[in-house]
Amino acid sequence: MMVTIIGVRFRKAGKVYYFAPGAYEVKLGDHVIVETARGVEFGTVALERREIEEDQVILPLKEVIRVATPEDEATDVANRQKEKEAFAICLEKIAKHGLEMKLIACEYTFDNNKVLFYFTADGRIDFRELVKDLASVFRTRIELRQIGVRDETKMKGGLGICGRPLCCHSYLTEFIPVSIKMAKEQNLSLNPSKISGVCGRLMCCLKYEEDAYEYLNSKLPGVGDSVELPDGRRGQVSEVNVLKQRVKVIATNDKDEKEVSEYAAKDLKFRPRRRRDNGPQSAEEKDAKALEAMERREAKGHLD
Repeated sequence: MMVTIIGVRFRKAGKVYYFAPGAYEVKLGDHVIVETARGVEFGTVALERREIEEDQVILPLKEVIRVATPEDEATDVANRQKEKEAFAICLEKIAKHGLEMKLIACEYTFDNNKVLFYFTADGRIDFRELVKDLASVFRTRIELRQIGVRDETKMKGGLGICGRPLCCHSYLTEFIPVSIKMAKEQNLSLNPSKISGVCGRLMCCLKYEEDAYEYLNSKLPGVGDSVELPDGRRGQVSEVNVLKQRVKVIATNDKDEKEVSEYAAKDLKFRPRRRRDNGPQSAEEKDAKALEAMERREAKGHLD
């Protein structure tokens, strides 16, 4: 059975949430008022009306309350200004209580029923006294939410090393799993500073071409492998060009001298590529392993 949905995104939330459009005809970029678990909220249509299988959503879907009016737009602008003031006040209170936490953002729900403060910290923080202090100032419900460094970057945005807006801030709704193996498949340097994003974690874009590189690498020998040349000689692979499917081979010529020649992979005979992940680790690989361990600790301590 099919159900009609639209996708709505909220300013401080990366995910797109589904709602039933009801009788409203909305288009991409329109503002709507909807009810969520946090209360009434102001959101932006990120996915136009469409039909999907009902097993792809959690039923029942809440309907759009209304398309945002000029008054709703004004309320959202006013809330953004109040968020700036609340952010400054919270910074003062954090300093007053001497808490080791970094305030990232502040958010008012559309109906002003709650104020949310997002922060990062190395460990768990006892912020009970801070919450009481903030509640006495704002006279509303207060929620402090600890987030990870990836979430911080997603909220703040910025430019990646490619010069384009960060993927996590511009369109990614979920953090895709990224591993050191992807960098190895693409023959990238395993130096953490070369394969880490603004957040300090492995770049999400390592995932984009992973499937293509896995396929291309499956048609190549590994560096150090023994191969048979077109003329029948044996040689050792010194370098591979994944995209061009070219291989440089060190072999002995007729004068009993070592020479390096380049061949198309299809012209060589070799065994399927073997992985050497269990061999001795270079300094770069050790750095990469350390980066992976940091990511695991971050994921374990992440509070959403």
